[in-house]
Amino acid sequence: MIQQGVVVESTGSWYKVDIEGTIHDCRTRGRLRLKGVRSTSPVVVGDVVDVEWSDSGEGAIVGIAPRRNYIIRRASNLSKESHIIAANIDCAAVVVTIAAPLTAPEFIDRFLVTCEAYKVPAVIILNKIDLAREHPEELAAFHEIYSSAGYRVIECSALTGEGVDEIKQLLGGKTTLLAGNSGVGKSTLVNIIEPSAEAKTGAISEVHLQGKHTTTFSHVYPLSFGGRLIDTPGIRGFGLIDIKHEELYHYFPEIMKVSPECKFYNCTHTHEPHCAVVEAVMEGRISASRYESYLKMLDDDGKYR
Repeated sequence: MIQQGVVVESTGSWYKVDIEGTIHDCRTRGRLRLKGVRSTSPVVVGDVVDVEWSDSGEGAIVGIAPRRNYIIRRASNLSKESHIIAANIDCAAVVVTIAAPLTAPEFIDRFLVTCEAYKVPAVIILNKIDLAREHPEELAAFHEIYSSAGYRVIECSALTGEGVDEIKQLLGGKTTLLAGNSGVGKSTLVNIIEPSAEAKTGAISEVHLQGKHTTTFSHVYPLSFGGRLIDTPGIRGFGLIDIKHEELYHYFPEIMKVSPECKFYNCTHTHEPHCAVVEAVMEGRISASRYESYLKMLDDDGKYR
């Protein structure tokens, strides 16, 4: 007998599959591979899979339904393989902080580019807003950069509960991926949003002002108010994969908007004369930090993760 379910946890060898509300431990059978995708794991959380039952009652994943989208990154330094974080997502939320610790703008931009490239709507959750307000200039600049690029920024505090109701409204009825660097308070936020999740939390390293990894693999939590939340391990870097250099600017909405005004149709927005994008950066209409991220991605040497 074959049944269909959704993968809610992946540890690399065993998978937890939700079939009609009951969680089953399953393995993969044979060499499951998706056409055109070189991935560290053929099955990821969010996948809709076919499970076949043996006479002894053991479940085996024998098929994967076509994915409508996914979030992917380069698996490791200089690796040609990819790491698909999750599939079949309605929304991706990147949790960031501008204090204790500071989330690097390039990490945020790489995540957003990947969301644009794989057609996953993205939002930014600015956590530890109580600490961020101690740096008003940086906070105002952050909003200016990402709001002007067209992204929704939700201010919140896992400590005080501010903004949690707005996040719940965002998550309700959707399958949402929650990602971010270690130390941004992601697991604490998960516990406030859904207390039954009991996600592990960790302290900030005083030496490097970075978080200690607490989530070791992606997990899907059903939300009591409707929807599913995919909590992911803390990600230190986000390497792009399968994005052509000549298409990269398509995934920066503010650059894409201005680019038709360039003199040359094949403008790379780097050195060409009468480039509308460069002019917009010089005039402050496009964020200098976002443009810098664009240039770094064009010059990506494969060392980013």
